[in-house]
Amino acid sequence: NPQGEIEMNFYHESDALPACSEQIIAPDGSLGHEIIPGNDEVRDITRHIHSRVLLNYHTARAVLEWLEDRVAALEEEGGGEMFTPDAGLEQ
Repeated sequence: NPQGEIEMNFYHESDALPACSEQIIAPDGSLGHEIIPGNDEVRDITRHIHSRVLLNYHTARAVLEWLEDRVAALEEEGGGEMFTPDAGLEQ
């Protein structure tokens, strides 16, 4: 950021809920497929920021060292084998 700090935001994203929803009613009275209003090419995303973390250089270095120690401990215990580099990440 302009103050020379590292800024991290932890958030989740989801599709925005439509203002309304319509469904076809079949001749037998059952519900059919949903009619989605709007442009199918446009996708509205809602982003909710849970936490914002600001780190100066010295704190960022301390956090980095702490994480490296924790990861090394996991690897020594064999715990690192339970996780793949992409575990828990969605594309």
